[in-house]
Amino acid sequence: MKFAWIVCAGALLGASHAAAQDGGRAIPKITISLGTATPGGGFPLYGNALAELMNAADSTLVIEPRNTKGSSENVPLLEAGRLDIALVAGEPAYEAFMGIGRPATALKILTAMYSSPGMFVVRADSPYKTIRDLVGQPVAFGARGSGLPILSRYVLDGIGLKQDEDFKSIYLDRAGDGPAMVQDGRAAALWGAGIGWPGFAAVASSPGGARFIAPDAGDIERIRAKHSYLKPLTVPAGSYPNQTEAIHSVGSWSFVLTRADLPEDVAGRLARTLHGVEAAFCKKLPQACETTAVNTLAAAPKPELIHPGAMKYLREIGVAK
Repeated sequence: MKFAWIVCAGALLGASHAAAQDGGRAIPKITISLGTATPGGGFPLYGNALAELMNAADSTLVIEPRNTKGSSENVPLLEAGRLDIALVAGEPAYEAFMGIGRPATALKILTAMYSSPGMFVVRADSPYKTIRDLVGQPVAFGARGSGLPILSRYVLDGIGLKQDEDFKSIYLDRAGDGPAMVQDGRAAALWGAGIGWPGFAAVASSPGGARFIAPDAGDIERIRAKHSYLKPLTVPAGSYPNQTEAIHSVGSWSFVLTRADLPEDVAGRLARTLHGVEAAFCKKLPQACETTAVNTLAAAPKPELIHPGAMKYLREIGVAK
């Protein structure tokens, strides 16, 4: 069952499917499956917080997070109807929407999640200062199936480097394994993206501390000349322990996507509940401060990619025309 409408008249069906009451009228209770990624990464952290807040805000919603292999698996799972909604990084989403290397997808955007400026983290005592210093070194590029290795390929390609030829590329089975590899020397650097990303936080808060390596101004210009959909993005100072200066890089927006046939009223209900708890979400998770109705419209590659139910809600609140 892709999702469950369960209406009860004052009784329980199963363990947790009682319908709420509104003036004597039963409100259908709906269960939504949410695909995240491997444990230890940013997507499970975000997805679990999102589900907790939305479930608390609307007693008729049951959002169930599920660990997956990440963005590259979430897209086909949504297309197959095995997930209702899922977290997908900007690059896999863009490739799916544009039909790059595959047929164009019919999936839709429920909301923008957060921007993801890409960069490397190294130990503070590392001799590496620039991206080119890392050439020939073992680098952890993220979990297999996640969007991070795809972002890094675009960034490196923009400055004339090949991820699997110019580096000793490491792809993780679990996103949470990366920080330890940097700390014990198995990897010279860990690639990641965004504000509040758990892997960066773990390395930066270790006893020895950390440094970040991002494209320089010339690199950013070259990257954007070749891959114009990547946007200039900034990690504000203080986003990570002992990070005293802002870090400028490039990246894209991650999205919560829906399966193509998610009913309009369901998507609208999800959008209304989610954006109704924007302030609480921001307080709970710093990167979720970017999960806003306004950013959803601004970040979508095309307005028609936003789910009609979510777009209807954006029009109702005056964000979209």
